[in-house]
Amino acid sequence: MGKVEGGMKCVKYLLFVFNFIFWIMGSFVLAVGLWLRFDPETVSLLNGDGAPDTFFIGVYILIGAGSLVMLVGFFGCCGAIRESQCLLGSFFACLLIIFGAEVAAGVFGFLNKDKIIEDVQSYYKSTYNENSNGTLINSYQKILNCCGTKVNPCPDPDADTKDCETGIKDFFNSKLYIIGYVGIGIAGVMIIGMIFSMVLCCAIRNSREVI
Repeated sequence: MGKVEGGMKCVKYLLFVFNFIFWIMGSFVLAVGLWLRFDPETVSLLNGDGAPDTFFIGVYILIGAGSLVMLVGFFGCCGAIRESQCLLGSFFACLLIIFGAEVAAGVFGFLNKDKIIEDVQSYYKSTYNENSNGTLINSYQKILNCCGTKVNPCPDPDADTKDCETGIKDFFNSKLYIIGYVGIGIAGVMIIGMIFSMVLCCAIRNSREVI
């Protein structure tokens, strides 16, 4: 079996280092996704009957992509060290799939931001109108430090207390920006990985043809 030499050997080890970093980043993405999914504050706001689940769609994409990134990073390391065209080809194909998933998560977070917030606000308002002293309403008011709605504000609220529609907007804006920036940021890093894997695959193929 032909071995890559010279500059291509440098590319080989750069690809290995990149994939190790890639594996670490996959762990980070998975951790962020799990945090967003099981964050007690978020869960308590969206755990009621009839609560909108649009927010969690982007989170699930992030969790799935993070898990795949970890797996692909491992196989990418193996492919780089073994100089295996099969493993590197599979690595490249998986990168394309994950790239699409990460971009989808990022775009979903940005493009659906307003709709997700409006859905949660509508859910809160309908629940508040049914029972303004219910457990769910109390959870919203405690977590978001808010009270009432723009149309039906609480009587004599504290000076620093905002209406819950504004509180919901501020809260989910911060969460959705995390999904968007993480998804698009990891997608950018993947482009570098795809370039490295293509260069190394070509080098391995050429070295075998020479032999």
